[in-house]
Amino acid sequence: MPKTATLETDRPARPAQHPPARHGRIGVLLLNLGTPDATDYRSMRRYLKEFLSDRRVIETPRLVWWPLLNLVILTRRPGPKGRDYDRIWNKEQDEGPLKTITRNQAEQLAAALESDPRIVVDWAMRYANPTTESRIEWLQQQGCDRILLVPLYPQYAAATTATACDQAFRALMKRRWQPYARVAPAWYDDPVYIDALARSVETGLSRIGFRPDAIIATFHGMPEKYLRQGDPYHCQCQKTSRLLRERLGWPQEDWRTTFQSRFGTDVWLQPYTDETVKQLARSGIRRLAVVAPGFTADCLETLEELDVENRGYFLQGGGEQFAYIPALNDSTEGMRVIEHVVRRELMGWV
Repeated sequence: MPKTATLETDRPARPAQHPPARHGRIGVLLLNLGTPDATDYRSMRRYLKEFLSDRRVIETPRLVWWPLLNLVILTRRPGPKGRDYDRIWNKEQDEGPLKTITRNQAEQLAAALESDPRIVVDWAMRYANPTTESRIEWLQQQGCDRILLVPLYPQYAAATTATACDQAFRALMKRRWQPYARVAPAWYDDPVYIDALARSVETGLSRIGFRPDAIIATFHGMPEKYLRQGDPYHCQCQKTSRLLRERLGWPQEDWRTTFQSRFGTDVWLQPYTDETVKQLARSGIRRLAVVAPGFTADCLETLEELDVENRGYFLQGGGEQFAYIPALNDSTEGMRVIEHVVRRELMGWV
């Protein structure tokens, strides 16, 4: 027998108590580290406590770490760190530069993808605000039942990529209707990324007015034991640095790959950036350029630690000219990389 067509009026009415359920859209959530809400003591203490309480970041046993963190570090460090942040603070928008740049990256990405009305772009921080949970909730309110998580770290590390994903997964665990999720993998050796870095370095070198005797490619450090425990970060940093040097055609003997921002008494990945800068100055290097390929946005570790502290070490040690080449940030080259990664990882959804 022929089937009878179902009329619109034949469909059961939605129960009156049924909540509205928007769906069919795709969220893209850029995830970055975080920045304090302000530079005062209490804001810095709150930020440092959240950051340094993360077991992905500090793997010291809690029995040892808790009293050290709460009785010593959170008493002494908020003041000096607040002053460091204050030197690089975006006074116009009253926020850290990492927040300003990450917002700009999200806005430019949204503009690049606006031809598909299903896609909604947002951004969040692992520590402080805007929180990952609040932005996942907002994306679902916009009807996103699929979300692409994009940790803004070209090289994978448990203390960065993994903890950003952990936070997102914790938020997803609380959702009644859980969006489907993907995570964009690290892009440390992606040709688009290496080419963007090289173009950025070439532009930076053309603007500084001198040819460096040496270039340092510096990456954020981590305890050496994390490498021994299986973290791929060190190897990925080394490959990024090698590919960048080869793409630039820079002599191997005039190129250094180093690691910065060590903390505590553990042995960290070496060679250390600050010690290398001092050694180069002592050895007669007079012109030095520094690039930080692992940072997708300039922040305290680049603007203050590299461009202020390490500049000081070099010039005080006998160096004459020093240049920090900015991160890719929300530049044309930087956005080319982010858009490339996002479009690639959206395949099958879009």
